[in-house]
Amino acid sequence: MAHRVTFIPGDGVGPELSEATRRVLEATGVEFDWDVQEAGADVMDRYGTPLPEHVLDSIRTNGVAIKGPITTPVGTGFRSVNVALRKELDLFCCLRPCKSYPGVRSRYEDVDVVICRENHEDLYAGIEFEQGTEDAKRLIEAIAEISGIRIREDSGISIKPISVTGTKRIVRWAFEYARREGRKKVTAVHKANIMKFSDGLFLETAREVATEYDDIEFEDRIVDNLAMQLVARPEEYDVLVLPNLYGDIISDLCAGLIGGLGVAPGGNIGDRAAVFEATHGSAPKYRGMNKVNPMAMMFSGMLMLRHLEERDAADRLERALAAVIAEGKSVTYDMKPSRDDPTAVGTSEVADAVIVRLEAGV
Repeated sequence: MAHRVTFIPGDGVGPELSEATRRVLEATGVEFDWDVQEAGADVMDRYGTPLPEHVLDSIRTNGVAIKGPITTPVGTGFRSVNVALRKELDLFCCLRPCKSYPGVRSRYEDVDVVICRENHEDLYAGIEFEQGTEDAKRLIEAIAEISGIRIREDSGISIKPISVTGTKRIVRWAFEYARREGRKKVTAVHKANIMKFSDGLFLETAREVATEYDDIEFEDRIVDNLAMQLVARPEEYDVLVLPNLYGDIISDLCAGLIGGLGVAPGGNIGDRAAVFEATHGSAPKYRGMNKVNPMAMMFSGMLMLRHLEERDAADRLERALAAVIAEGKSVTYDMKPSRDDPTAVGTSEVADAVIVRLEAGV
């Protein structure tokens, strides 16, 4: 039976990457019934929003989507289309596996770290008060009255909420992921030594949840110490579970360990829906040039296959991608030793090479 999947090509280079990814996903032999939906800057004139309601309805109905990069137009009321997707669909976990593949230029080898980032809370909750506004002044007065601490009058203020509910949900998800994928350890990341009532709550709650999973090792790390240790000894880490801000920063750090965002997949996952996407931007200046690396979106398709319980197909796609990378012949300019290498191929040609490997059973 075909999987009904919402397919959002995106804008900028998104349609080229999406088409290449669609081709390799179909080449795995898995059957898809694509529900094609448009979102992003290109639909603003028609719908007055980069994220029309019918696109959200499609994802709610199908339960799974894959999307190309999307540009967030200025002045839409959205901080980002991706943030809106996460909030509207309650996609509370940002999944970012970061794995080394031979042939990718990097200072590191054998990195295999998975980021489970909480998507809704922390400083990214969007509760902000602009410097000089009446609301900011009222908040400053309220804080002074409650705590005795006087914030400077010319301050902008962001609120950092972390809840027991949100923390339990993301930490349980990380442990369930570790158990399902045969992982051995979950590390909770925090700054509880300083922020005792927000990060401290995250750590306390994570420790409580960890007692339910005695088959998985649990530890915690202060975020700045973790950053240093990831650069020095990334092989010591397995699954990381983090509040929103730290997860955003550490996921890009880990992408740097494996060679950059060009090979870094991503998924935003909730209880009722999941959206898989490359983690890089839409690069509109390269639109229509058949130039940009599609590997990150293809690896995101691999994550989607695993989510759909098509594990054999996911493993075959990963092996095919790894083989193309290791050979180093049919890759885009950014994966060549020199970025002006005349042997670099285009987006579509990468898909062709991956499909050849899939058909050969590599």
